[in-house]
Amino acid sequence: MGHRRHSAPRRGSLAFRPLARSRTMTARIRYWPKAEGPPRLLGFPGYKAGMTHAYVLDTNEHSVLRGKEIFTPVTVLDTPPLLVLGIRGYGDNGSGLTCIAEAWAGNVPDEIGKRIHAIKPTSPDKVKELSQRIWEVRAIVSTLPTRSGCGKKQPEIFEIALGGGTPQERVEYGIQLLGKEVDVSKALKSGEFVDVFSISKGKGLAGVIKRHGVKIRDRKSNKPRRNVATLGAWTPAGVMSTVPRQGQLGFWQRTERNKLVLTVGSDPANVNVKGGFIRYGHVPGAHVLLKGSVPGPPKRLIKLRIC
Repeated sequence: MGHRRHSAPRRGSLAFRPLARSRTMTARIRYWPKAEGPPRLLGFPGYKAGMTHAYVLDTNEHSVLRGKEIFTPVTVLDTPPLLVLGIRGYGDNGSGLTCIAEAWAGNVPDEIGKRIHAIKPTSPDKVKELSQRIWEVRAIVSTLPTRSGCGKKQPEIFEIALGGGTPQERVEYGIQLLGKEVDVSKALKSGEFVDVFSISKGKGLAGVIKRHGVKIRDRKSNKPRRNVATLGAWTPAGVMSTVPRQGQLGFWQRTERNKLVLTVGSDPANVNVKGGFIRYGHVPGAHVLLKGSVPGPPKRLIKLRIC
């Protein structure tokens, strides 16, 4: 783009096609890494409260400000505890992972029972018996949004993998968590890096100028000016998928990798701003501070996965 005097990379990358709306407001994690050490949860969710700033030490080896405090934008996540509803053991059937055994907890709160009507307390004995065939163990967890400041009532239910130790040790650890609440301090630690999964902010229908960064045509060109000059050749007849078109902008699932966890705290007075966060309010309890920004508007559920 020689006509521009600044960097203008092409937007609407083909790597993310199709640019369609996400089916749900909760991001999906398709891969869980391997972890070392004792068994632990490999991720934790939180509600985006907003952004603020902090002065942190610069740890970049190649920075001239290494060892000095620098101004850093941070994102505040409201992380109420999770309720472990059940555990699942997955094994390999030759074509991928398949569920071998699962166990569910009893005494489910009413707001969660409305989401899943088929919860029946089951004994974890079957999971123990088949632990030799289990390759991967995941916990079925539910968020507790009534403990947060987002103001919603309906919980989200999804799976979080357990890592560390042997599969048998993970089964035992999952059975211990069954029916209990798990705090964010048991899953994340300050100073480690996480991957962020979220649904970006939805902006509705947009044209090719805003959606793909196409240049506005010259004033003397044929109308319309805010369209592409041509949709393609006469032969072959048809519009190729690489031609910029109007459509949905935003509300896509996006992943941002290697976000630094600055703080995992429980005192909301350390993060709450005067008057509360815009479009969110005050953080009532446990929270996580991430370096930089994350996709999504306030109150959006953000999933964190250990790198």
